[in-house]
Amino acid sequence: MTLYQPFLDYAIALLSEKLSLTPYPIPAGFERKEELSGKGKKQETVITTSYAYQAPKLRQIRAAHVQGGNALQVLNFVIFPDLNYDLPFFGADLVTLPGGHLIALDMQPLFHDAAYQHKYSDPILPIFKAYQEHLPWGGDFPEDAKPFFSPAFLWTRPQETEMVETRVFDAFKDYLGAYLEFVEQAEAVNDPEQLEEILAAQRRYIGYRADKDPARGMFTRFYGPEWTEEYIHGFLFDLERYLKQPLLTI
Repeated sequence: MTLYQPFLDYAIALLSEKLSLTPYPIPAGFERKEELSGKGKKQETVITTSYAYQAPKLRQIRAAHVQGGNALQVLNFVIFPDLNYDLPFFGADLVTLPGGHLIALDMQPLFHDAAYQHKYSDPILPIFKAYQEHLPWGGDFPEDAKPFFSPAFLWTRPQETEMVETRVFDAFKDYLGAYLEFVEQAEAVNDPEQLEEILAAQRRYIGYRADKDPARGMFTRFYGPEWTEEYIHGFLFDLERYLKQPLLTI
């Protein structure tokens, strides 16, 4: 059992219970990838496993789980809404490196106007504030990333693994549960102008995430640049590929 396997198991079980999940296609070669890393006694097998689903109102629900022994544990879990809903993205980046843990949880907004914030950020601020005492702000964050996060962005660097197994896990459950309530209440958008704005906002977010993916260096080191770039653009952030599919309707 790895540190973030319980998070992944919980999420898949909850989504299976609450939604009508069906498989989302994972391109060949990305379901599982493994490579030896390090030398001598420090050599570890790094395994990356991919998971993907879809559901009504949700275009893609996907996870990348990286297991590299004591030195490396990563779970990147993201939910992308359908393009005819104004839902935010659900994003969880859970990273453990030799120097400690990096935790980012959020419902990343499409827009930043007051009405959107009132609808999607304000309701989860009490959850965010409930965890601030034990999961304090993790420090500096790239300036160009700030437009892609909400006022309820939980960004923290706990030192103790026990804190990840307890407080962080509880926060993950609460954020995901709140997100599924938003999904249940969401109504399709029909206004053409608003649909264009949603598409543009999704493209901005996914373009930024693909260009600035912090895992790029890690994946390149383990699996090479060709595999890495295709994994990022063809699976992790695949909106542009999705839009090129024939007979696409949004």
